[in-house]
Amino acid sequence: MQIVAVIAAIIVVAIAIVLIVAAGKPNVFRLARSAQIKAPPEAITLYVVDFQKWTGWSPWEGVPGDELQRTYSGAKSGVGAVYDWQGKKTGVGRMEMIEVEPRRVGIKLHFFKPFEAHNVAEFTFEPTAEPGVTAVVWSMHGPANLRTKVMHTLMNMDKMVGPSFEQGLAKLKGLAEG
Repeated sequence: MQIVAVIAAIIVVAIAIVLIVAAGKPNVFRLARSAQIKAPPEAITLYVVDFQKWTGWSPWEGVPGDELQRTYSGAKSGVGAVYDWQGKKTGVGRMEMIEVEPRRVGIKLHFFKPFEAHNVAEFTFEPTAEPGVTAVVWSMHGPANLRTKVMHTLMNMDKMVGPSFEQGLAKLKGLAEG
């Protein structure tokens, strides 16, 4: 019986430590990746403002065994365009284009399954000192409630999502430069 009490105490202490560490994390999170693309901003933006073009570069397209189902609604592209998805591995979510400027695109990003989260994805396009080269930054940010903070304590979200952003930017680069 003492062994059970010791194990229970260890579990309680471990949970308390995770909660204390999580509570100390910021109330917002942000992750981002960037790439240098040899194309003008307007040529790259065309692939971002039209959700139907995401099939050519999104890192979540073609995930083996996902059986991704897509629904497009609202505007064909730009502000008001909406993309709903449902997949066995990618979960259930929705994106809505909320801002399109020459050098910035903003997207409301809602995840419903496997967990609920409401974030903002942004793309920025800035010319570099090298002629014809654009610095593209893909970022995601949002509120971090206690559940999110606990997830970020137990899993490194930057290491989990960051490589997908890098893969997507590499594919976007290939399309825009091709």
